Amino acid sequence: MRSMIAARAAGVIVLLEGAGIGALAVWEIVAVITGDTAALDSAIALIVLTLAGAAIVAVFGVATWRGLSWGRSGAIVAQLLILAVALGAATGQYAHPVTGVAIAIPAVIALVLLVIAVRGAAPPARED
Repeated sequence: MRSMIAARAAGVIVLLEGAGIGALAVWEIVAVITGDTAALDSAIALIVLTLAGAAIVAVFGVATWRGLSWGRSGAIVAQLLILAVALGAATGQYAHPVTGVAIAIPAVIALVLLVIAVRGAAPPARED
């Protein structure tokens, strides 16, 4: 029961992350429309890739909500990638530590919930 609650909560967080990535794509589209891009072809390619990423993360969220193992696996990989982005945002030449922490907090929470869901979904060990 606890693992199903964790899976549902993780699914919601991952789905919201997908929506956040979709919002980033909308921001990129607005930048193209307002002429705030240096290369139009690169901007369009980035928009397409961002929309694809948003759709994939959202599908992982729905699959995690439904308790499918491939959804949990994909969501774990997505959380690790999001944590890498958070680390990049928090460090480096143009660092924004607050932004990095804001990106990392939901990813860490989702990752913990996903691990709980995976452990609960595993079949019980046989005692021979």
